[in-house]
Amino acid sequence: MYRRQKILLALLEQFGGELSRTALQKLLFLYCKRNDDAVYEFVPYQYGCYSFQAAADQQKLAAAGFLHDTEKWRLVPRSTRHVDRLSRTEKDALWSLKNDFGRLSQRELVRHVYTAYPYYASRSRIAREYLSKSEQERVISSAPPVSGTLVCSIGYEGLALESYLNKLLHNDIKVVCDVRRNPLSRKFGFSKTMLRTALGHLGIEYRHFPQLGIASEKRCKLESQTGYDALFDEYESTTLIDAGRDVEAITELLEQRQRIALLCFERLACQCHRTRVLNAVLANIDQDIPVSNE
Repeated sequence: MYRRQKILLALLEQFGGELSRTALQKLLFLYCKRNDDAVYEFVPYQYGCYSFQAAADQQKLAAAGFLHDTEKWRLVPRSTRHVDRLSRTEKDALWSLKNDFGRLSQRELVRHVYTAYPYYASRSRIAREYLSKSEQERVISSAPPVSGTLVCSIGYEGLALESYLNKLLHNDIKVVCDVRRNPLSRKFGFSKTMLRTALGHLGIEYRHFPQLGIASEKRCKLESQTGYDALFDEYESTTLIDAGRDVEAITELLEQRQRIALLCFERLACQCHRTRVLNAVLANIDQDIPVSNE
């Protein structure tokens, strides 16, 4: 069992063994924020802070017999305590969390998170029910200022799904263009179906351009930047020309939607073919377009 899952179970145990889905997400969020312990990361969502990884872990723990999956999350009784599997630091953090928030109603808990962390209320459907007008204005102002056209080049290597999604939200991205040949990943959240679903919940369109990808076997023996450059030179003179319609399609998306992101795996743009795709797109446009390499 992963450490984050042990903490999830112990938190639920500390709060009486049963919590609503909303309350469990909020308390996990506060645990992570108060202790600089990013066992989970979060995005602003329909009811405030939300972790796709935590939701997936809850389903896995239910399937493994640790939780009852009902309208609320409820622990399956066991002979040993989950909290006893944690370190002293983790136990103290949970006890502190229980001491500070254990007596709050769900409404009070949600309101606390919204006022203390307004960015995470920025996409909430229910913020108006919990916040005054001045507090709502703080939520609105928490969103980073954005304007004009922008292309982001983002590799998800080393990123949790929520961290990647927050990069998109901070840049007000409207469309993600996936230029992987095979949109599968062992990393949680980055396979095509789940990524498209997560993006859709945040109002971001997903488009896949497999013809712009590079076969994985061509990358397996790369050991230097010289090797990467040679591969991408070949890619630019062959694949990129053959997939000219896809380059045009991305160009049209940029012109129509103004803020797009190119997605692939590699963190360093110089070691990813998305840079050559980006250059080809920009060559089609008769103006300077700001580019962000995240």
